[in-house]
Amino acid sequence: MHDIKWIRENPEAFDAALKKRGLAPMSAELMALDEERRASITRMQELQARRNELAKQAGQAKAKGQDAEPLFAESREVGAQLKAMEEALAGDDPLKAKLEAIPNVLDEDVPVGGDESGNVEVKREGQKPSLSFAAKEHFDLGEALGQMDFETAAKMSGARFVLLSGALARMERALASFMLDNHTLEWGYTEVVPPYMVRDNAAYGTGQLPKFAEDLFQTTNGYFLIPTAEIPVTNIVADCIIETDDLPRRYVAYTPCFRSEAGSAGRDTRGMIRQHQFSKVELVSIVPPEISKDEHERMLSAAESILKKLGLHYRVMLLCSGDTGFGSQKTYDIEVWLPGQNAYREISSCSNFGAFQARRMKARYRPIKGEKRTEFVHTLNGSGLAIGRTMIAILENYQQADGSIAIPEALVPYMGGMTKIERAV
Repeated sequence: MHDIKWIRENPEAFDAALKKRGLAPMSAELMALDEERRASITRMQELQARRNELAKQAGQAKAKGQDAEPLFAESREVGAQLKAMEEALAGDDPLKAKLEAIPNVLDEDVPVGGDESGNVEVKREGQKPSLSFAAKEHFDLGEALGQMDFETAAKMSGARFVLLSGALARMERALASFMLDNHTLEWGYTEVVPPYMVRDNAAYGTGQLPKFAEDLFQTTNGYFLIPTAEIPVTNIVADCIIETDDLPRRYVAYTPCFRSEAGSAGRDTRGMIRQHQFSKVELVSIVPPEISKDEHERMLSAAESILKKLGLHYRVMLLCSGDTGFGSQKTYDIEVWLPGQNAYREISSCSNFGAFQARRMKARYRPIKGEKRTEFVHTLNGSGLAIGRTMIAILENYQQADGSIAIPEALVPYMGGMTKIERAV
């Protein structure tokens, strides 16, 4: 969420930032709502002072044996006005509603573009596999192995679910352990196991609510199933004041994720690319503002390290203004090469949110230990990686002519020494 004080002081810069997002200027409207609210607060303070003065005068009148009823009558009238204004301010706040619906200000080096066609390739790593046969897609490979079953999953749960078994089920677990070990042992992230259901305040804090409510699954008693571990892990610092020597904080979590996929009808209907339920290893950093840009590059490198160790070819894309998410200042997407699709597909998204989420969560730190002054932390998160899409990439890149799947060397110890996946007998 945005700081109205900053908008008052920098209206032209704010409107320029909105223009980069393809939005119309809003500073004048926001400042008018802010002025109205501030005037109401000032008027309330004046009424409170008047009521106090009337109480004092009524007391003095009574002590002198004078008629204090006119003073009491005015006090009641002032009190009624004050109560009405307090209720109005405590109700729906049009300024807050406007502010929480405006996307984050983009970083200066985010390229301008209307959609994903405006994204800029930053680099490519690794080599595409050289296959001497026509590459198959992951669902054909998995079904032929007898270990990827969409039909049985659909009987239980409907479309966009899968039942993995045998070596592919083990690969899910192996990939999670491999990624967690990499991020904790080599990159210094602290592993956490967060709740998989959250209340609306947590989803609001990271920006999923109210704007993206339709993307979430909600229980009948008011909980939301997490669409990503970003929500509970980032909320670890909600309503906290952190000492400067306790930063940066780096967390990693392996969780199931649940998404309604609203608006994705007809897209990736076959296979595991776009599912209602999937697993992901998520990276979250909580840092002071001055290092957030460097932390973003570090997080990207941590996510890349998984693909490098698995020997998978990928490219890094800097998202343009029209493709950058609502709460992000700057986002890198890592796109892995899928021979079966003959295309790059997103496998990780690493974003720097600046103070956008922290302001919603009231997550602060003390820049100088011992002083009362606080500032908002900066938050970052990224996939490190999406488990299902990593499995897809392994299946398609390591497929053999006989339909078996070679297991990347780095993953062999996590697969109990298994070097190849063949059809289950």
